[in-house]
Amino acid sequence: MNLELSKKVIVVTGGAQGIGAAIVRAAAAEGAIAVVVDRCEEPARALAGETGCHAVIADLLRPENCRAAVEETLERFGSIDALVNNAGVNDRVGLEHGSPRDYVASLERNLLHYFNMAHFALDALKRSRGAILNIASKTAVTGQGGTSGYASAKGAILALTREWAVELLPYGIRVNAIVPAEVMTPMYRDWLQTFPGPGSKLAEIVSKIPLEKRMTTPGEIAAMAVFLLSSKAGHITGQHLFVDGGYVHLDRALG
Repeated sequence: MNLELSKKVIVVTGGAQGIGAAIVRAAAAEGAIAVVVDRCEEPARALAGETGCHAVIADLLRPENCRAAVEETLERFGSIDALVNNAGVNDRVGLEHGSPRDYVASLERNLLHYFNMAHFALDALKRSRGAILNIASKTAVTGQGGTSGYASAKGAILALTREWAVELLPYGIRVNAIVPAEVMTPMYRDWLQTFPGPGSKLAEIVSKIPLEKRMTTPGEIAAMAVFLLSSKAGHITGQHLFVDGGYVHLDRALG
């Protein structure tokens, strides 16, 4: 299927590794111009060399850096056709073992730059009648325990997806969210290594995933992402798409 993304400028935050990098690769394979916005310079430059994408090295905690990333993209390419808000980390800031200051910092890492990037890119997206895609998390729907900051940020992202979809209807800008559950990324592998038996922990997790008893791959998230950004999804907006092998909605007895 030709997704008609050739030469489209797609900005991906947190695009240097994991799900973000998979989206960049999928976009590049469709002929899009991917712009990776990431604070990790080495993997961002490596991905740029691999895919031909453009890397913008920026820490999105500061609103002015979000503005600068958008401005650099526009100076280089002249337009923005899509924004993928993806950067974030499950930082385990919980109610019991986190402070009010920790909680605010978690929201800064996982939520505020979603608004800031969309805000600064909005004029360009209006001109292109583009799309916004927000990467959320199943923790917003299921809870996880011990991660109040991350879970509430992802819940807010789902709410903002619907809010922006309504607000931006007059401009033809579509806004959707992907909700992953258990995705095998480098960050996820690092988390598994914190357990005495990483293999046993992984087996326990996949036993609860109804479809094929396996982790979702970053490529499967990316395939949904590029479809939602494309004209083939031209009448899809305000949706939360679960790419999770049935993890969230199917009966737990299946696991």
